[in-house]
Amino acid sequence: MKNFTRKNLDLLYSKFNKRGFVHPDPLEFLYHYDNPCDRELVGLVASSLAYGNVKQILKSVSKVLDRMKSPYSFLMDAGRDELFSAFKGFKHRFTTGEEISILLNSAKSAIRKYGSLEGCFMSGYKEKDTDLIPAMMSFVRILSADFKNGETYLLPCPGRGSACKRLNLYMRWMVRKDDVDPGGWDNVPRSKLLVPLDVHMWNICSKAGFTERKQANLKSAVEITAKFAELNPEDPVKYDFCLTRFGIRDELEYEDMKKHAKS
Repeated sequence: MKNFTRKNLDLLYSKFNKRGFVHPDPLEFLYHYDNPCDRELVGLVASSLAYGNVKQILKSVSKVLDRMKSPYSFLMDAGRDELFSAFKGFKHRFTTGEEISILLNSAKSAIRKYGSLEGCFMSGYKEKDTDLIPAMMSFVRILSADFKNGETYLLPCPGRGSACKRLNLYMRWMVRKDDVDPGGWDNVPRSKLLVPLDVHMWNICSKAGFTERKQANLKSAVEITAKFAELNPEDPVKYDFCLTRFGIRDELEYEDMKKHAKS
């Protein structure tokens, strides 16, 4: 379906941007935490592990969170040995318990230095930046510093051209606040978010005329976000969730999108 208008997209949003369409999605874990200090850590874990089969993702995120009643309290009270012991034996595809422990220990250090993960993110943010890519690069660099060569698959870096879907999902969850996205970060502007782009979202946007690029990379994410910004400059990522329901949920095929956008 070409030539989407804001009216079309807002209609899809009103129908499908609802919590009833979330499951199965790692986003649902964030709904169990009212405290933003907990939620930003849960979001970091859930988004970092959001690769592979969705059933395995949910199972793995549950295993991490089950070992921390209040993620924030657990993390700030636990010593390094206790933290690494808590996740010993954990495995999610090629991510080990040691890697989860390093990530959480880095998050703990960042919280102590900046007051929160949001504060850590904002330390690399400049208002003059047209998007959040420089701030995301700084955020990833800080949280990846203790990994070998200062890098980890858990936190993809925009500087390498990857679309960084999981990182942009995390940003969407934490910055936006509506029936689906729980929010918690009030200082990051929604207008500068990037669409969390994977092959599924790229395929939808390609068919809908939001990109002519041939790969789901960072350049495509920037281009697609710019197209959405032409329709909704204050909140270009608003339509990400409702669009990606098509082709994911059994009852919503891509071909149904045109009908739902007009009725």
